[in-house]
Amino acid sequence: MTTDDAVLLRACRGQPVPYVPVWFMRQAGRSLPEYRALREDVAMLDSCMRPDLVVEITMQPVRRHGVDAAILFSDIVLPLKAVGVELDIVPGTGPVVAKPFDSLADVDRLRPLEPDDMPYITEAVRGLVGELSGTPLIGFAGAPFTLASYLVEGGPSRDHAKTKALMRSEPDVWHALLERLAEISAESLRLQVEAGASAVQLFDSWAGTLSPTDYATYVQPHSARVLSAVDGVPRIHFGVGTGEILPLMGAAGADVVGVDWRLSLDAAAARLGGRHAVQGNLDPTVLMAPTEVVEAEASRVLAAGRSAPGHVFNLGHGVLPSTDPDALTRLVEFVHAQPVE
Repeated sequence: MTTDDAVLLRACRGQPVPYVPVWFMRQAGRSLPEYRALREDVAMLDSCMRPDLVVEITMQPVRRHGVDAAILFSDIVLPLKAVGVELDIVPGTGPVVAKPFDSLADVDRLRPLEPDDMPYITEAVRGLVGELSGTPLIGFAGAPFTLASYLVEGGPSRDHAKTKALMRSEPDVWHALLERLAEISAESLRLQVEAGASAVQLFDSWAGTLSPTDYATYVQPHSARVLSAVDGVPRIHFGVGTGEILPLMGAAGADVVGVDWRLSLDAAAARLGGRHAVQGNLDPTVLMAPTEVVEAEASRVLAAGRSAPGHVFNLGHGVLPSTDPDALTRLVEFVHAQPVE
């Protein structure tokens, strides 16, 4: 069944929709008891490389919540693992790189991503397209800056001091690293689209740590290279704390710009000049509140989203592990029931 006229894709393109479509970042994950049961005793990266688990985990929130899109269960560092970077996802910490990068010799350790490097991804995507019966599948990749931050810092960082130091003090090394990472992310997205993904999201989780000048100089050209490599499907660009660089993120080639909860969608639409659909942006912690509070906040988000050419309802970041799954289901039903003006 084709997804060409799916509500989510229409909203991404700024076309009329019968209701605002909904999906949630990290909707396939720790908030679902069926996910926790399936992942018991299975390491994160191992689960991402088993097509049977990827298909089942990706489908779980679609069945439970009735969301308008599935997002592939995977991780942004998986392509790095596939090209030989020694890393692991440590529970409670995140991606940890055994030998951090700080030189051109380190950049040479990153070989190109080949189509045969991730057969489990293409197998999973093809399986999901058959299972989803017309519901769009969103593929994704990490943006060059965020991937670079893990490689340079050796893991998650609060201040990204080593990353910014390399960026400013060794610009040749920095741009060589991001060029290589852009090629890897672009190939990862192409593989997912060729296998059947209907849209893609480029996660630049840590880009909000940058000033607009630094983003434009050191990051935007590389993200643009990734987004320009994907044709024929909507491209969503998301980062956390990126209110000051939203226009630059949109100009990098996004059709839809994701907005976190710190900036209202009408303000985001104004900063984007009415040229992009928006995605977001309910604060994930609101889901801990009573239903009437969740619905009031969702109504506020929906009203603000009308300022943009298109609106995809989402959270301003990922679903928190402690979220009641029923709250997500009720939220989807509520958003779907609201009139589109």
